[in-house]
Amino acid sequence: MTSARQIQERRQRLLADEQGTLHKVAPLRVALCYPSPYHVGMSSLGFQTIYREIHAHPGATAERAFLPDDVEAFRESRTPVFSLESASPLGEFPVLAFSVAYELELPGMLTILELAGLPVLASERGTAWPLVVAGGPLTFSNPEPLEPFVDVLIQGEADGLIHTLLDALAGATDRDGLLDRLARTPGFRVPGRGGVSLQVTRADDSRLPARSQILTPHTELSSMFLIEPERGCSRGCHYCVMRRTTNGGMRTVPPERVLELVPGAARRVGLVGAAVTDHPRIVELLRTLVDSGREVGVSSLRADRLTQELVDTLRRGGARVLTVASDGASQRMRDLVDRKHSEEQLVQAARFAAAAGMERLKVYSMVGLPLETGADVDELVRFTRELAGHLPVALGVAPFVAKRHTPLDGAPFTGIREIDARLDRLRRGLQGKAVVRPTSARWAWVEYMLAQCGPEAGLAAMDAWHAGGSFAAWRRAFAARGCTPSLQARVPDGRRNATEWPRIEARSAPRPAA
Repeated sequence: MTSARQIQERRQRLLADEQGTLHKVAPLRVALCYPSPYHVGMSSLGFQTIYREIHAHPGATAERAFLPDDVEAFRESRTPVFSLESASPLGEFPVLAFSVAYELELPGMLTILELAGLPVLASERGTAWPLVVAGGPLTFSNPEPLEPFVDVLIQGEADGLIHTLLDALAGATDRDGLLDRLARTPGFRVPGRGGVSLQVTRADDSRLPARSQILTPHTELSSMFLIEPERGCSRGCHYCVMRRTTNGGMRTVPPERVLELVPGAARRVGLVGAAVTDHPRIVELLRTLVDSGREVGVSSLRADRLTQELVDTLRRGGARVLTVASDGASQRMRDLVDRKHSEEQLVQAARFAAAAGMERLKVYSMVGLPLETGADVDELVRFTRELAGHLPVALGVAPFVAKRHTPLDGAPFTGIREIDARLDRLRRGLQGKAVVRPTSARWAWVEYMLAQCGPEAGLAAMDAWHAGGSFAAWRRAFAARGCTPSLQARVPDGRRNATEWPRIEARSAPRPAA
């Protein structure tokens, strides 16, 4: 078991390997917390951006904290979770600010609060406890399960809102007054006091692009400088919270601005965004980076935007795997969710990858979409076998989970047994022809319950966490708290966010033969 001394030694090693760490003395100290381990949190562009923004505020400084890799070592050694920069216990900070990426990170947040010595329920914390704030990508869909545990929610893009929060904290004379003020401020929600729920705030374009502050080898993308050449998406995929109706669609950053912000010492650059290859000057940007001798990676490659030149440039930039998404087992399913990809475009992507000398094609898809049948899964088998004729294929398959703020909000979960049956059908059909890497149907159901329910689902998460966090514990907790996903999605103006879903269902249903 890891000792308290070994825990501190690891902290020092992590700091020693970082480039770009910020240190500052300021009146307001914020513990910026990520509810997953260091290597995950430091891969988050949003987390690093907020870290830099807090330091840019004249009256504030930030220190980072992460979910420990070995939680039991902290518990057994009675070591309180601490900040990375100064090893200060989190309970000593006036503010704990959490960045939460998705639903299944909620138990990690509860663990950090526990290890910091704080009551996890906001109702059990008085004014002597640190203020607990939460924001992050989860607020683009459904942050309501966070409400029992936080004092303040920052909703949507927080690049500018973090300064509004810091200004309010600096001018606060009492907590009640602060919370009442924030409840009246757009972009904030104070549980029990007010503020619009399920609001996605838009940052001013002048704050773009988000980019890395710290480089470290201890991440999934070792020592890669991340920057967003665009934010948002111009497409209308029915399952996606980043579709074109979110914050005005895609906002692009000129390549000149991107290149200006890439440090000269950065030898590896990752272009990050919801639709990077939709940038109108993406090939120009890639070519310039690669010609400068850098390795380059790109997230969210869209098959219909790929060209041989683009794929060749990626290969020259060090890419060995081409990753695309079909996001539908069949063309009928892709049409259902308005995924603007054809089978031919995906096959063409495989041809481009093979011609460029890529080693493998990685394809992401979904099963369990509404109206999906076994015939759709069989089409995915046939299609994947065709792709494998060009180069080796790894197929990542995730069960569909309906999210708020999307046309498919309110669509039901297909069911664990049915999802598992379809995954088995897929594995049998592709045996020896492609590697199938599925996401657990059980944990997709837990994610679905958190995505579609309200604060009561957060209380269920707390119950499951107390009970050890097994799937059985989650199932019992949801039942005991009366968590029932409603087809009537709750949105600020009372409209049904899922009004498009019945129309999608009607027009996509198989038509009877004449």
